[in-house]
Amino acid sequence: MHCGYALGPMLGRCAHLARERMDARMSRFGMTPAQTHVLRFLRENGGQMPQRALLEKLKVKPSTVNGILDRMEEKGLVERSVSGADARQRLVALTPAGREREEQAKQSFLEAEALIAKGLTEEETDTLRALLERVIHNLEEDRTLC
Repeated sequence: MHCGYALGPMLGRCAHLARERMDARMSRFGMTPAQTHVLRFLRENGGQMPQRALLEKLKVKPSTVNGILDRMEEKGLVERSVSGADARQRLVALTPAGREREEQAKQSFLEAEALIAKGLTEEETDTLRALLERVIHNLEEDRTLC
């Protein structure tokens, strides 16, 4: 059954609402989306990583990463140090407060995920995930063509 709504605007609205709800949850902790990503990337990399690697993951300008990390250092969530292997390289590490905040962010993410899947069966959620993966693939494929 075709309900007449165009897919592009519907996907855009879903993305907007999902991001809005996640941002609202993160704002309870005084976190921006970029800061949340930094915490996650650090956790996924054992609690520390080179600042250059963060720059590549975040896909932003070096000055933007410095600003994000400056604010996170002020909050006591991360600390930066010089790499022992290369004095030009700076390492970014989670502090105990940063680890705690990352755990809170992860819980908020799980809450938002549950909200997105509310009322869907596990099978429907898996189907939705598979369909969205296909849509993402199609759009990324077009990126290389245009």
